[in-house]
Amino acid sequence: MKLPENPEPLAAWTELRAELRRTVGDSTYEIWIAPLELKALEGGILLLKGPPATQAWVQKRYGAILERCARSVLGPGVQVRIDVAPTQRRVDPAGEVEPALSSLNPRYSFDQFIIGDGNRLAHAAALAVAELPGQAYNPLFLHAPPGLGKTHLLHAIGNYLTAFGGAHVRYTTVEAFTNHFIRALGARSLAHFKRTYRDVDVLLIDDVQFLASKAKTEEEFFHTFNALHETGRQLVVTCDRLPSALEGLEERLRERFEAGLVADIKPPNLQTRVAILRKRVLLDAIPVADEQVLQLIARRVTDNVRALEGALIRVVAYHSLTGNPIDVELTATVLGAMYPQASTLRPSTESIRLAVASRFELTPGELVSANRSARVAWARQLAIYLSRQLTGSSLQEIGEAFGGRNHATVLHACKRVSERITGDSQAAAQLHELKAMLGSVSDDRHC
Repeated sequence: MKLPENPEPLAAWTELRAELRRTVGDSTYEIWIAPLELKALEGGILLLKGPPATQAWVQKRYGAILERCARSVLGPGVQVRIDVAPTQRRVDPAGEVEPALSSLNPRYSFDQFIIGDGNRLAHAAALAVAELPGQAYNPLFLHAPPGLGKTHLLHAIGNYLTAFGGAHVRYTTVEAFTNHFIRALGARSLAHFKRTYRDVDVLLIDDVQFLASKAKTEEEFFHTFNALHETGRQLVVTCDRLPSALEGLEERLRERFEAGLVADIKPPNLQTRVAILRKRVLLDAIPVADEQVLQLIARRVTDNVRALEGALIRVVAYHSLTGNPIDVELTATVLGAMYPQASTLRPSTESIRLAVASRFELTPGELVSANRSARVAWARQLAIYLSRQLTGSSLQEIGEAFGGRNHATVLHACKRVSERITGDSQAAAQLHELKAMLGSVSDDRHC
């Protein structure tokens, strides 16, 4: 791929971040790459900046990876430079910069966290811990599959305490904790290592499932946990499974995890997914003028927040590389390639009502009401037509779903839509748009 003459910096950086996450993995990405920010993209030079405490470390350890990924995204001529400001780096007795000791991502705040039914308890518990560390829930165990926001909440606690609490906060992952421990053993600097993690007010540990089968690291973590807990200091850990499912972990440590509050995070519902996308568009200044684009992504991508944002990134990247506007048609094309299985799934009558109501700025209740105004009636007829086409429900079932209407009314609605889309290009476009939102863009078939 050749480097475009005038690449859109934000879109290029957005796509590059996705490539970097795939290359280095989630844990390394969140610790080292996520804090980097785009400073400029000019003349084939990608200039980045990051927290002063980690800039030199990232340049040394990940500079080659950054440049390789940048060239795969933007073309072979790209060079990457990190703006390294003069700073006093913390060095441990082993002679290396201490990794991940306060590497909090400033983007992960409570303000930027979208609350929904699936994460309300976890968010409330995290906020309570941030406001009253060591007093609310100790330990707090955040449990969720990857990509649902547990790391976001972990960083949000740290950022809140750093900004408002005046507490000494330490964030790390089990991987970084393990590597630091091994280095300390080799350098005979265990006393310094212990002070690093025990002389804090709040310890935030990501991905504790990776403690399993690491006997020496687990032993050290157990004593660190006890030292903090017994003195009333706060511990927050995240994990991709419940404590009881942590095979290979000692029972005594599982019991300590379960002694606090175990708060799970479930996948976001449609409304929450749309809100997450709106927030991302706002934060990154992505040029999305049509709300239906976000609705379409949210309906098609349901796995987790990371996959949801990844889908948006791909749409933006496609827009940047092709010059096509970010609209429903482009989004359906991109998502069709990413999620081909979605087109084989049948939407429910309820999902059709929600999609049509959103498209015409109505409430779902208006579609099942007795309102016969032209705007409501046309939207209702489209919803009935789509239900007949896409759900496999009977005429009677569809009628019941739309306010107890009879089968004759359902047939009449189907006939009216079929007739109108034949000679009305705007009506045909509305139908195609709704089908794209629902993940079904196959040829029309008559009722």
